[in-house]
Formats: sequence, structure tokens, C-alpha cells
Amino acid sequence: MLPSIQARIADELKVKGEQVQAAVDLIDGGATVPFIARYRKEATGSLDDAQLRMLEERLRYLRELEERRKVILSSIRDQGKLDAALEAQIMAADSKSRLEDIYLPYKPKRRTKAEIAKEAGLEPLADLLLGDPGKDPRIVAEPYVSPEKNVADVTAALDGARAILIERFAENADLIGALREELWANARLKSEVREGRKEAGAKFSDYFDFAEAFTKMPSHRVLALFRGEREEVLSLMVEQDDPATRPTVSVYEQRIMRIYGITDQGRPGDKWLAETVRWAWRTKIFITLSIDLRLRLWTAAEEEAVRVFAGNLRDLLLAAPAGARPTLGLDPGFRTGVKVAVVDATGKVVATTAIFPHEPQQRWDEAIAVLGKLVLEHKVELIAIGNGTASRETDKLAGELVKRLSLPKLTKVVVSEAGASVYSASAYASEELPGLDVTLRGAVSIARRLQDPLAELVKIDPKSIGVGQYQHDLSEYKLSRSLDAVVEDCVNGVGVDLNTASAPLLARVSGIGESLAQGIVAHRDAHGKFASRKGLKDVPRLGPKAFEQCAGFLRINGGDDPLDASGVHPETYPVVRRIIEATKSDIKLLIGNAPVLRGLAPRAFVDERFGLPTVTDILRELEKPGRDPRPAFKTAEFKAGVETLNDLEPGMVLEGVVTNVAAFGAFVDVGVHQDGLVHVSAMSKSFVKDPRQVVKPGDIVRVKVLEVDKPRKRISLTLRLDDEVGSQPARPAGGGDRSAPKRAMAASPRPGKDTSSGGALADALRKAGLGTPDKRR
Repeated sequence: MLPSIQARIADELKVKGEQVQAAVDLIDGGATVPFIARYRKEATGSLDDAQLRMLEERLRYLRELEERRKVILSSIRDQGKLDAALEAQIMAADSKSRLEDIYLPYKPKRRTKAEIAKEAGLEPLADLLLGDPGKDPRIVAEPYVSPEKNVADVTAALDGARAILIERFAENADLIGALREELWANARLKSEVREGRKEAGAKFSDYFDFAEAFTKMPSHRVLALFRGEREEVLSLMVEQDDPATRPTVSVYEQRIMRIYGITDQGRPGDKWLAETVRWAWRTKIFITLSIDLRLRLWTAAEEEAVRVFAGNLRDLLLAAPAGARPTLGLDPGFRTGVKVAVVDATGKVVATTAIFPHEPQQRWDEAIAVLGKLVLEHKVELIAIGNGTASRETDKLAGELVKRLSLPKLTKVVVSEAGASVYSASAYASEELPGLDVTLRGAVSIARRLQDPLAELVKIDPKSIGVGQYQHDLSEYKLSRSLDAVVEDCVNGVGVDLNTASAPLLARVSGIGESLAQGIVAHRDAHGKFASRKGLKDVPRLGPKAFEQCAGFLRINGGDDPLDASGVHPETYPVVRRIIEATKSDIKLLIGNAPVLRGLAPRAFVDERFGLPTVTDILRELEKPGRDPRPAFKTAEFKAGVETLNDLEPGMVLEGVVTNVAAFGAFVDVGVHQDGLVHVSAMSKSFVKDPRQVVKPGDIVRVKVLEVDKPRKRISLTLRLDDEVGSQPARPAGGGDRSAPKRAMAASPRPGKDTSSGGALADALRKAGLGTPDKRR
């Protein structure tokens, strides 16, 4: 008998059973992981969000396992075949695969050759041949010949007996489980190119004649191989072992023979039994296990890919915000022009237009004049440039604008526009930006995602942000569940301004959801800003449970109660009042007063409801109320004159931005419209198991160019700047996942003299050299 679900999870997480039980009770009661991790530490013994996510996942799996166990027990019981020993075996099964192995002999199926043979009365013959190999099979089979039972001759009788034994071998749960693990340890996945597919499938050329052990294959290679098979370029086969070392009788056949006491002693029945084992392995068991192991290989690779995607998404969402600064967003393009949007410090759209500086119009100076006017009129401090088509040309335009204006605060930044087009065409964008052309909405999104990546990116389906590997090959359900959990953790970890947050951002707050988020925004629009967290209780359908879950993650700046701007939960305000009384202070003087707060003993404020972990968190939050866990905003600078693949030369040392991290390395944007790859082997002088331990999306790095493959548009980079040119690290076939964004964030601040203060706007434009808008370049 297995231990309880809670006991199993406790053992796996290496925590106490009561911690798991408390967490399970809270989850079953509707509490979210962020809420439990932040505000129910006493109950769970301070389980963190990572432990709680793992607990939640295992709880789901083990409950599904129990449901399946009940169905199987009921099915076998209805067949009248459930005895005490079989029930005990089923109850002891600790995984879904083990459970299905046990159920296999009892699983309803179409009539098999073995069942037909049993109906013909051939099972005693099978037992006799297996139990006494000293007898000649053809002689002992003669009495079982019966035309009335469709057993025409001795050969038919022996074939029926063999079918019975093959099925018996294949349905032995213990044997199949052992063979599966042995095959997993020894088998290889082999790939070959399909006839006539070499040219069309050139990106899979590394796998045209390839074989590797299951246990050594990294996830990205597995995904590449299966994609090659799906695109009908590769044929995949499971090899039970290395053909060069394969014995005459395979180790798997030998195991079956040992289990059933089959040996070659020269007796009349030995050869027939050995052939039966060979048939069982080659025509049934190996085929079934090959399917199992392919699924197991895929599942492991898929889980790793989901983990990588989730990690990259977390890093992207928690990227440094540029902050509440007026921003000019540029969505680059050639023929259709560059779409322009200006948003103020709060993200409100204050101006939009389009300029045509590039081919074919080439209205360069006019474009600079238009942008210069917008920058000066709206006191723009940041220029956000989307990284799509014409990005580098638009970046050059912005660079000239910054140089002409010479404003010390004006900074240009290239940002990823992945998902911007998805947002532009969404129903929410139509509601949020009514009357604004869909092409201009992208420029707004680009500007806002520089100000606050988290607040803007939550409006986009995480799968459209493009920071995964082979994401389109993965299970929609698994990926969505994992990514939604990441978004929820990030939003609640940072906190949300209740009076400025969009509905999509509010929907990710613990306990709210889409419907309540829309209700909050509607209430805010109708009644004005919330003055306190208590005002949430006036929102229709936002009950006590939802308030408990969400209140601590919502911030109200400049409201009635200074505590509402912090991460202190309203339920713990009485604790803060006691702290105020003990310090004989005022809340406004106490907040941020590190010397006083650090001098307090947390245990002095513990009571029967709130324990030491909560009080400690309260004091930490009072010291730095509403602290943002995200890093400080930094910028990078692309090298002048390096704009296309043709400008790259081996040996160049460049500054770039990490756009995506995969299991095999990291993609880096160095400003040439094509990301380069730093293979995991070129990341450090020491062994790197996980590339994310070295870099994360958004990181600014210095890299050296090792090799430029122009026909295949591949750039090999290294983080080890002392590496010699030509030391090319391995690259995964299939080219990784090219759905990753081609650019992330890079910037080129141009400090200089401020000429915008004083004087009329026209005079400022003239002094900046922007007074001839119609002049063609």
C-alpha cells in the first residue's frame, strides 16, 4: 500500500507532512500560490513559491493517478477477476505507466490470436510446452488438432500455443517494467534522411545519418529530431543497442528466458521456446516498448522545453523597467513608413503619426523634423525602436535625431516587438485604443513595453512573446499552464497599481480573474480613483474571499492610508498599529525609517494569529514599502558600422543583448538583424549545465565573433573573449527555434547640451538644425 498523496509529496519535497497538508487545504479552498507563499507562511512552514508550484503539479498528477486506479479496480472487479493479490499489486503501483502495465491483461480489447487460441482449447498445450521442454512439441500438439475448433493441423496448434505464450510474456507487468528500463538505459534513437529530401531538409543535415543513446540526448536535439520526422525529412528508428556490440541472443530475450526458465539444453522443446521468445520480443514487446520510450523521450524533452520557456518568460517579464518617463515609440517599416506614437509618463497616448525616412520615399530630414518637434513638445526622454524590418535603419535615424537635439536625458533603445502585432489586432487593443489605427497601436505597445515590460506584456498571450525553443511543437495545455503560472507569479511578485493598471494586468492578480478585473476598471471609470483598499469591497461581485486573495498585491499611491501603497496585507494592519504604539511614532514617520525598524524585536509583535514569519515580512516591507524586485534599467550600445551580416568579421568584439536562452546556448542580438548563438560550450571556461545560470534574456553582454556562415545566416559567438577565432562550438541541427525575437533591448545614450529649455518651440527646432522639413536626403 502506498503512503497518502500528502505523505508522498512531503517526502519528494523533503518537508513535513503538516506543511503539505496545510498547503493542499489552502489550494483546495481556492487560494493561489502567490497568496499562500506571501501571506500564509505560518500555515505552510514558509514554503516558497517554487516549492508550492511543484506541490501543486504533483498534487494534480497523483490525484489523476488515484482516479485512474479507481477506474481500473472497478473494471477488473466487474470482470470478476479481482483477487486480493491483484488488488494489492494495483494499490502499490506508484506511477501511471506501472498501473497501465498491470491493467494490460485485463484491458478490454479486440479478440486477439491468443484469445482465439484459448477458445480453441490450446492453453493447456502452451502450459505443457513451457513447463516440460523435454517433450517434442509436434508430438504433444497432435491431440489438440481439431478441425471443428479451427485447429487444422499440428502447425496450427503450435501457432496457437505460441500466440498464447507471446501474449503472456507481453502482459507480465514486472517483466515489461524491467525490460522498459533496460531498453531505456541501452537503446539509441537513429535517424536517416528520407529519399529525395536532402535539399528541402538541409537544416536537418546534421541528422541525416545520426544515432545517440536515449540517456545522453539533450532536449533540444530530441525536439529537432521529432520536428524533422514531422516535416517528413527524417525517418526515426529505435535501436535496442549498438549494432556493433549486439550479441546473437539479445539481452532482452535472455531476460525473458530467465524469467520463464527457458534454457538451451538440447531438449526437443528448447528451440521452439527460444523461437517463441524471439517472436515475442521482436514482433510485440520491442515494438510496444519502442512506442513507450519515444513518448518518454518526447515527454522529457517537452518538459525541459517548457521549463526553459517559462524561465525565459520570467526573465523577460521581470526585465528592468525604464520607468514613468515620456516615451516615443517607433514601429519601423520601409514602404509603409515608420509608425510613431508618443506616450506620457503614465502610458497615455498623446500623439501619433507616420514618417517615411526610408526607401522608397526617403524623406529623411522631414522625418527628423517631425520627430524633433514631438520630442521637444512632449519632453520625451526615451525613444523605443521596434526590432523588426527596417529596425537598424530607424535606429540610425533616431541616432541622428539624438545627436542633433543634444538633450542629456534623451536615450534611444531598441526593444523586442515580439507579440506587438498580436496585441495590435486584439479585441483588448481596440477597446483600450479606440479609433486608433491598428498599425499605430504597435508603436504604442513598443513605447509602453520600454516603460514597464511587465504591465504591457501581460496583454499578450505568453506564447506570442517568442522566448522558447520549438514552442509550436509543445503541448498547448502544458505550455499554457506553465506560462500562466509564471505570469501570475511575476505580476504578484512586483505588485500592481490599482488606479492605473489595465484589465489584463489586474486579471493576473491573485484572486481576481478577467471578469472581476473588468469590474474593477468599470468601477474606477465610474467613481474615480480608489482612495483605499477598502474601496475594493464596493466593486460588484468582489467578495471577502477575492478581497483576501488580492488586497495585499494591489497598491494605492497617495491614498488615505500609507500602508495601502505597501505589500502589507490589510489583515495585518492591526500588527502595524501595535508597532506604531510601541515606537510612539506616526505611520508616515515610521515607513522607510530603517534605523527604528531594524531596532525592533519581531517576536514582541507575534500573537495567536500572526507568527514570526509574517511579522518579519511586515517589518521588512515597512522599511522599503512597495519595493520593486526588478533590476535597475540599463542600456547597451551597438557598434557603429556593424549593421548587416556582411559587416561582421571573425574576431570582432561586440556588445549585444541576450534575446533568448535555450538548453543548448543563448541567442544574442549584436545589431545585424540576425541573432548570433553562444553555444553552451562557449559560455564559460568551466562546465555549464544550464545556460540560464550564466545569462538571461535582456542581459547586456560582450561577445566575440567566432564564425559567420552567410549562406545559412548563422553567427557563432563566444562569451570567452580570449577564445581564438575558428574554435567553432557545436551547433544544434535544425537551427534552434527561429521563432525567437531577432532583437531585444539595446540603447545608445547621447549626452550633450540641453537646448530645449527657454524660447519658443520653433526657435528650439531651428537651433537644433531641424528647420528644413521638406529637404530630401
